[in-house]
Amino acid sequence: MVAFRIASLFVLIAALTACTRVQTGGTPSGSHTLNIGAAVAPNSFNPLLNTEQVETMVDRFVYDPLVVTDNTGAQRPDLAVQVPSQQNGGISRDGRTITYKLRHDVKWHDGVPFTSEDVAFSFHATMNPKNNISTRTGYDLVDRVTTPDRYTVVFHLRRPYAPIVTTLFSSGVGPAFVVPAHLLRSYSVLNSVPFNANPIGTGPYRMVRWMRGDHIEFQANPNYFMGKPKIATIILRFIPDENTMVNQLRTHEIDWFFSASESSYNELKAVPGVRIVISPQNSERGMLINTESPLVRDRRVRQAIAYAIDKEAIVQKATYGAAHAATEDLPSFMWAYDPHVRRYLYDPARAKQLLAEAGWKPGPDGILAKNGQRMQLELVLRQGAATDTAMSVLVQSYLKAAGIEVSIKTYQGSMLFAGGTSGILSGGRYDIDLSGFESGTDPDNSAQFICSARPPNGFNWTRYCNPEMDAAQEQALGSYDRGVRKAAYAKIEGLLARDVPQIFFYWQPQIDAVNPALKHFTGGPFTSNWNVYQWEL
Repeated sequence: MVAFRIASLFVLIAALTACTRVQTGGTPSGSHTLNIGAAVAPNSFNPLLNTEQVETMVDRFVYDPLVVTDNTGAQRPDLAVQVPSQQNGGISRDGRTITYKLRHDVKWHDGVPFTSEDVAFSFHATMNPKNNISTRTGYDLVDRVTTPDRYTVVFHLRRPYAPIVTTLFSSGVGPAFVVPAHLLRSYSVLNSVPFNANPIGTGPYRMVRWMRGDHIEFQANPNYFMGKPKIATIILRFIPDENTMVNQLRTHEIDWFFSASESSYNELKAVPGVRIVISPQNSERGMLINTESPLVRDRRVRQAIAYAIDKEAIVQKATYGAAHAATEDLPSFMWAYDPHVRRYLYDPARAKQLLAEAGWKPGPDGILAKNGQRMQLELVLRQGAATDTAMSVLVQSYLKAAGIEVSIKTYQGSMLFAGGTSGILSGGRYDIDLSGFESGTDPDNSAQFICSARPPNGFNWTRYCNPEMDAAQEQALGSYDRGVRKAAYAKIEGLLARDVPQIFFYWQPQIDAVNPALKHFTGGPFTSNWNVYQWEL
């Protein structure tokens, strides 16, 4: 399995987590309640149906993965006894057999023992085409699952798949947590079952109350196999407006501002009594382009949009130093990053030239037209997203200067990012979008860019489909040799730069702001609450 340990990443995490100010008040030491603020609410508590970052976070309270990613990017055993590798025999020599030995001391919240049957059931539920699984990337390479005994589960692959251990109920883009077979096996479809609002997991906390649109309450699991959590109660509050969130952190009405935007980061830096934790992660933010939308179907138009936008200026104005302009989706600290990929420097003249080559000519008001149709695009973004809102105005201005008229429309996160084909993005009901994507700890980006990952089968919300991309992805994922994979990712990034299904503005770090009294909060490149059972307040 490819390791994710990069020295510069460790140094950056260590330096940024040290950004602590003197506490001036707030929750006293020894409090039994942790209050969290989040801008987006989850749609479901079934982790197999997960589509949003906030759902991964809340699911971690209730459920466990086979293998967890810690704050350094290292893999640690969780429900599994060890992390499978070729060195310890967990991965066969041919890379096609993955064996997990499971813990014997894990129980579901209702007292039923956790076994290999739960893992096998979770896999089969993931592969059930009737279930609204956002992506089955990696899972779809499993030929069969066997359970030799109650505490051993074996995945037999059709071909080697390099990120398999970070994929199977771990830190990939697919389902990250295991669900209980004894409660769900009687359902043929899981999309609307009562369990989705009343979850039973193996995790450190039980969900005891969900007031939709307002808050969720969790109570510590006294029988958690890692030991009873130190904090008795956690309350997650939904606060769509980030300015309100900053104020509530200032007054200590909340103890953790989950996933703050870069705009809020600028305000939080000036708030006394707040600790800011910045975790580098495999995440980017920028513009998605619906390649099936008629106005942007031509590759030259998409390239022109990339040239028309001053990415460096946007990053400087919108992130306040919290992020760096991206050259591609893979961040520069990852081993698969390609420093030689084609770059789109701000070049308005080149943008206009490409648009003219594509047949678009300025009308009387300066807006381009072709065959009687105006170049008018709808830009969608999440309601209340402070950074995206700031960027949308800048993008609108840059594109207007190029002759492209842009209207801006906002949606609630639950509607914008909904799974299946019901969301604005998943359903392709947009021209361009400002949002981002958080990937797993492996550079695997196939769930966004291969043809078969178009909704409802993945996160290919741009509808980009290219046989060259599919071939390069197969090469990148079919070998455990890092050199082979690195060459394949250079090809992948080159295709993305040529075809421009997305414009990558910046690599987005995970920004968390917490009460300094919260001990053992480390952040992390996948989930900030990976070790929540260790936290103290």
